[in-house]
Amino acid sequence: MIYTPKQFSEDDRSRLFRFMRQHSFATLISGANDEPSVAHVPVFVDEATNLIRAHVSRANPLWREFAPDRKVLLIFHGPHHYISPNWYTTHPSVPTWNYAVVHVSGFPRVIEGQSKVDRAMIASMLHELVDENEAQFSRPWKMELPGDYMQQMIDGIVAFEVRVTGVTGKFKLSQNRPANDRSSVIDALQKSGNEDAEGVANLMKEVIYGKNE
Repeated sequence: MIYTPKQFSEDDRSRLFRFMRQHSFATLISGANDEPSVAHVPVFVDEATNLIRAHVSRANPLWREFAPDRKVLLIFHGPHHYISPNWYTTHPSVPTWNYAVVHVSGFPRVIEGQSKVDRAMIASMLHELVDENEAQFSRPWKMELPGDYMQQMIDGIVAFEVRVTGVTGKFKLSQNRPANDRSSVIDALQKSGNEDAEGVANLMKEVIYGKNE
């Protein structure tokens, strides 16, 4: 559970899933043992089926904690940046941090790849993940690998899908500040020349003013 004041809560499903696709390198947390297990994984977000598909190294013990009745948590991290009181027109004020995250809980299902059906499914999952990420390039790489090499790669991983049961978005983007402060924060972030700062500014414009950049 993440503490989310009402003014920072984001519940627009289409925006949340778009955010997850845009920031698809997620933090995966399993709390099956006394000490939480964590992995950082690229994922494919399938809004139509309400599933998130991913894989980890077979050598990673985390997947052995998965069970159909035991939830895992996936955290999608968006842009974030320090906010200086110098950027406000309202005083006195203190520094803060603007950021956006989405937390997804759900039940995992392991696809180990022991059968032909499983192996074909894993190959399909890998293709969709590669195609999704290669689409940003003018000359996308195609995963056209020799069959034996492909099978060797599949042997080294364990694929899984998470059936999404809960999605919580926390977009802390100066919604609690006066309108003139929000405008001046956006202006300062855009002038910083920092990629994260620009990302926060664009998200502020989208969430607060309905402008997509």
